[in-house]
Amino acid sequence: MSSVKLQLQDIGNHVVMDNGIARVTLSKPGGIVTGIEYNGIDNLLEVLNEESNRGYWDLVWGGPETAGAFDVIKGTKFEVIVETEEQIEISFTRKWDPSQEGKAVPLNIDKRFVMLRGSSGFYTYAIYEHLKEWPAFSIAETRIAFKLRKEKFHYMAITDDRQRFMPLPDDRLPDRGQALAYPEAVLLVNPVEPQFKGEVDDKYQYSCENKDITVHGWICTEQPSVGFWLITPSHEYRTGGPQKQNLTSHVGPTSLAVFMSAHYTGEDLVPKFTDGEAWKKVFGPVFVYLNSSTDDDNDPLWLWQDAKSQMNVEVESWPYSFPASDDYVKAEQRGNVVGRLLVQDRYVDKDFIAANRGYVGLALPGAAGSWQRECKDYQFWTRTDEEGFFYINGVRPGQYNLYAWIPGFIGDYKYDDIITITPGCYMYMEDLVYQPPRNGATLWEIGFPDRSAAEFYAPDPNPKYINKLYQNHPDRFRQYGLWERYAELYPDKDLVYVVGSSDYRKDWFYAQVTRKKDSKTYQGTTWQIKFELKNIDKDHTYTLRVAIASATFAELQVRVNDANATPVFTSGLIGRDNSIARHGIHGLYWLFSVEVAGSKLVEGENTLFLTQPRSISPFQGIMYDYIRFEAPN
Repeated sequence: MSSVKLQLQDIGNHVVMDNGIARVTLSKPGGIVTGIEYNGIDNLLEVLNEESNRGYWDLVWGGPETAGAFDVIKGTKFEVIVETEEQIEISFTRKWDPSQEGKAVPLNIDKRFVMLRGSSGFYTYAIYEHLKEWPAFSIAETRIAFKLRKEKFHYMAITDDRQRFMPLPDDRLPDRGQALAYPEAVLLVNPVEPQFKGEVDDKYQYSCENKDITVHGWICTEQPSVGFWLITPSHEYRTGGPQKQNLTSHVGPTSLAVFMSAHYTGEDLVPKFTDGEAWKKVFGPVFVYLNSSTDDDNDPLWLWQDAKSQMNVEVESWPYSFPASDDYVKAEQRGNVVGRLLVQDRYVDKDFIAANRGYVGLALPGAAGSWQRECKDYQFWTRTDEEGFFYINGVRPGQYNLYAWIPGFIGDYKYDDIITITPGCYMYMEDLVYQPPRNGATLWEIGFPDRSAAEFYAPDPNPKYINKLYQNHPDRFRQYGLWERYAELYPDKDLVYVVGSSDYRKDWFYAQVTRKKDSKTYQGTTWQIKFELKNIDKDHTYTLRVAIASATFAELQVRVNDANATPVFTSGLIGRDNSIARHGIHGLYWLFSVEVAGSKLVEGENTLFLTQPRSISPFQGIMYDYIRFEAPN
């Protein structure tokens, strides 16, 4: 097929890119993908939808007098950028001017679509620009969305162990589905296909961390079977770092490439641009990959394996050489950083400890840990090997801080000096040493410090609200309604954890949620940690470390040996992650160090009271990552 000549056809209100493998039709000058013809199927996109609701870039923005405005981005000017035997690149631009203030997001937007000779699919990327003289605004979300034909695409794949046949969008309608606690969650009571009856469908059950959103999509299992895949070769243009969670594919059938969102984080990940603030960013390219089974291999699931192989090809090809925009930085214009990360914790090992599988990244300069709330610029992340060595390649020129965190250790590392990346540079760092927070020896601990509550107890769901994918699955926490199980497991008293006999994998509920009193009211909860102490040092201070994996309109109060005493610590109101409702086992990371005077402790049994008093809704609460009690220094 690589010998077929590329063709670009201008047919009035549409333009068509064709390389003999795929034929892609876009509206002109809007730049909406209205048709994808492939492997004998005239259109992979939903022909029942309006043309503007098939394949599109969109955003949600706000301004001084505008909030939550949804905008399907439509160009006003079409231009051919490249037209050769090897490549077609076309542009759909939309310019902003002051007459649109309050009516349109103050951005110049250039959407690009690229087709290469012999390539089974096409690429898309966009450049957003805000000039400094333009008014203030914010972006709550921006993404690419594709709506596929519902009568053809029924099998969805996100990861090796998260794939299944999916219900139809019709099953979510009022005559077939029952809305649950929020609109996204629907109980299928009368689905078109009876096999889905009694299941819950919720798009948030299919969210992933940025680092794991590399390829996902749909398979048409009719023969010959066809796959539609979104491949993201780099995460540099996504906000919030590698653990930030985003939507992927869900019932529609829909596939998304999300670049910015407040999901699982709240307002902290909504970039806010002030008057006089210039900004420009390139999102993408992402690759829309199309594949099909051969006569010799009719197993539709082979298409998933092939899509993963293609994803590896795209990752190895990053940064791409073909984008024509000067704003996209090519490989020879980028720099690289090499180094080694070690940990020094004298209470774990007297020698340096290699940071095994640690996360190391470059992001805008800021405080330690600020990267997880950084949402305007680019980030570049990698993981260390078993010896702590790391290599960050393909970094855009600019000034950065180097940040890190290591599973097994609390807190955040930051290299103090600014790192300046120049074109073609190779920066060799000396051994970097992280000293995690520590005052004294560990007296006891609960959980494992990995910024997730996944190791704690997630109960079986109510049999009325099952997603069959997550039965006997490692991601038990993705089932709907688990927050309601707390009051069923602890009907009269709250959780009590006894150090030395309790097992956090069985006895520590995955989230400290509110307790439902009746259909409309809730109450806060107080958990207890009981532990024995001997030979207390009354004249010195003990330290309680509390690492929180997620918080939603919550507050943590800590009391020692008296449930009615004035708290020795309160966090105040923290978090807008909404991870409890959206089946995420973590959100934004918090670390608190609480000083406990030795005079407040007693010989024998002691009790820590952890209270979460905020209780307006069932989704307020805290997910703990790790708790540790340290002796005085």
